[in-house]
Amino acid sequence: MLMMTNEQIKQAADFFTKEINRLSGQQSIRLMEVCGTHTVAIFKAGIRQLLPQNVELVSGPGCPVCVTPNEYLDTAIAYSKNPEIIITTFGDMLKVPGSSSTLAAEKAAGADIRILYSPLESLDIAKKNPNKKVIFLAVGFETTAPLAAATILMAKEAGITNFYVLSAHKLVPPALRALLGTENRHVDGLLLPGHVSAMIGLKPYEFLVDQFNTPAVVAGFEPLDILQSIYLLVRQIHAGVAKLENQYSRIVPDAGNEVACQTLYKVYEDADTAWRGIGHLAGSGLALREEYRAFDAQSNIPVVIEKTKEHAGCQCGQVLQGNLLPTACPLFGKTCSPEHPVGSCMVSVEGTCAAWYKYGSGRWQG
Repeated sequence: MLMMTNEQIKQAADFFTKEINRLSGQQSIRLMEVCGTHTVAIFKAGIRQLLPQNVELVSGPGCPVCVTPNEYLDTAIAYSKNPEIIITTFGDMLKVPGSSSTLAAEKAAGADIRILYSPLESLDIAKKNPNKKVIFLAVGFETTAPLAAATILMAKEAGITNFYVLSAHKLVPPALRALLGTENRHVDGLLLPGHVSAMIGLKPYEFLVDQFNTPAVVAGFEPLDILQSIYLLVRQIHAGVAKLENQYSRIVPDAGNEVACQTLYKVYEDADTAWRGIGHLAGSGLALREEYRAFDAQSNIPVVIEKTKEHAGCQCGQVLQGNLLPTACPLFGKTCSPEHPVGSCMVSVEGTCAAWYKYGSGRWQG
């Protein structure tokens, strides 16, 4: 919240907390925070401790690293073993386990893998290494995909021909459609990701209300933002209505960022893609359009990957669907920890398992 004194914040938090308790009554309410950043913020602010026991928060598939399947990791690892290739990536991809290795292990073994903060840095690396092929690991949701698209446009304009992307971009709304469409789903309301929504606006979420009659609120990331958003959801549930509300209107315009979306869809088009734990979803990913296919790594650089396999006992897929708390996984806190992750949910700072391990009291009960 902007321009509020500490006393005003306390008063607002007290109001929202009391109203959540009053409106929820004895009704069992299960809310999903879709975004991994929300999961961490909820833990750090102690929001679960403010809620009545009958209001439960579960995490969804809102961590891009977590939902990236092993096949993608295996492909990236296979590329990294080629001495003619430089891999560029965000740092949270390094420790994600593939079928039998990680990018961190390959880097330690001598692979040229470089951590960056923006895909634009890949272009400088490509210019300085004209005899190498530079592959950027394009992982992320609608938040980061426009910048990857802009990087490709700049590469084309500059005539850089040794830059490629290995795309694993994913779209949030199709994943929510798949989750709500499952027979065993039990989600009474959704906290929608603020940063994704800043790009796509509100319209892509309208199906949540129109088709699934599910209350939904676009939520900011400050503790009071989240608490207010939970209150808005509980208020809808109490009234027996389903609406799409925008709590984060100071950042999220209803129409989203039209310039960013235009840039994104100039380069990319919707495509089917695989999500860890959820499966192949139609139109849930992004693929390069034909006119930009020269920048697609898999279309231009042959690679042989090992037979992809999942890690025995890992329950990341169930955690990402909100079907299982991390503490219910038999590996959690034992063979799987942030130092030695077995599954992707324990790697990223936005990962549900990593958040439960760092902040959740359940960690000490295992």
